Amino acid sequence: MDYGTLIIGLALIFGLYMAWNIGANDVANAMGTSVGSKALTIKQAIIIAAIFEFAGAFLVGGSVTNTIRKGMFDPMIFSDHPATLAIGMLSALLAAALWLQMASLRGLPVSTTHSVVGAVIGFAVVAKGFGAVQWGKIFSIIMSWFVSPVLGGLIAYLTFIIVRRLFLHARHPMDALQKRLPGFMFICGGIMGLVIFFKGLKNLHLELDAIHIGLIAILSGCFSMICGLILTRQYRTSPQEIPVREQISHIERIFVWLQIATACMMAFGHGANDVANAIGPLAGIVSIVEHNAVTTSSVIPIWILALGGVGIVIGLWTFGARVMKTIGKDITEVTPTRGFAAEFGAALTILIGSQLGLPLSTTHILVGAVIGVGFARGMNALNFGIIKNVATSWLITVPIAAVLSVVIYLILSALLPEHISLSASVF
Repeated sequence: MDYGTLIIGLALIFGLYMAWNIGANDVANAMGTSVGSKALTIKQAIIIAAIFEFAGAFLVGGSVTNTIRKGMFDPMIFSDHPATLAIGMLSALLAAALWLQMASLRGLPVSTTHSVVGAVIGFAVVAKGFGAVQWGKIFSIIMSWFVSPVLGGLIAYLTFIIVRRLFLHARHPMDALQKRLPGFMFICGGIMGLVIFFKGLKNLHLELDAIHIGLIAILSGCFSMICGLILTRQYRTSPQEIPVREQISHIERIFVWLQIATACMMAFGHGANDVANAIGPLAGIVSIVEHNAVTTSSVIPIWILALGGVGIVIGLWTFGARVMKTIGKDITEVTPTRGFAAEFGAALTILIGSQLGLPLSTTHILVGAVIGVGFARGMNALNFGIIKNVATSWLITVPIAAVLSVVIYLILSALLPEHISLSASVF
């Protein structure tokens, strides 16, 4: 077996392992509020995640990805020794996956992006020195630790306050639902349409003007409003005669559908962007071996997306429950209205952040959103012990991934020669 084929084989194994851990952590935290509120069972969450993650990845997923996450260094510094970069990317892939598994075993939702970035920094420093890393990029990561959860928490908090005042605390909750839900869903549907356009479809590079984008939002809102009319149709007769507690229970059941809809859209957006980006190192390794040269970007073959999809579903099924429990139960008690507020607030935060160019982490936004919803019910509704553990895991993600990457890089460098031709046929 030539060394190029060996490296491809290792990349496939490490890539599948990485995808497995993405499912156990990244996808699990995105579905956590839906499972925690009992809007979905774990089995249903896995099915929905599988369908919409696949749809996002295959239909509008990035066909081209940067081989180096977030431009942490110029890959052309390895142009004389492409094998060194391939070994380094292998190290980064395995190191990020190992840290994600450690976090998942403890039920801690951490950022896949930050894990890969930390791992890439680790091998780059060892291979080319501290000067090889663009340290200014680290500032964006540090900013995201604070901006993402705060902004996500604030918007989710405001969303839940609005839901509570419009429906749950109305004098006649079901009467308020009949009158206000269609308009409420028109606004929410329009915003989610924009989220999908700017987040889930950005890889299509659609050049639409403001009028067309507005039309997308209006059509999405109209569809959502029709769904709202259908949902409230069964309660057209004398809602005042129903006890208030029972009316609130009916509202929670209706918001199950809203929460499921937001979960589907979040999964689609995740599949379209984060899945393809997270397996970018695998695509980079394949490109290096195929061309025996360093490339700044690479096409992601369909079989790599398929590998990622299979790994994600397996990871969500086998280890996802722990992270789901942290997001959906341990931080604060989640009901369908609270879960909807958290997911919708997270989606709106992603939309705002992407348009303003803010350095945001989807994982951190969602956790902040859950905290924001809990805070709306009072400080006693939050489990600060869990929050402290989660925040600590965020702070140590980059350094731990970097250290793991250094160790793995040194081992692989000792076992695999770096000054060799890598050319190999890749199916």
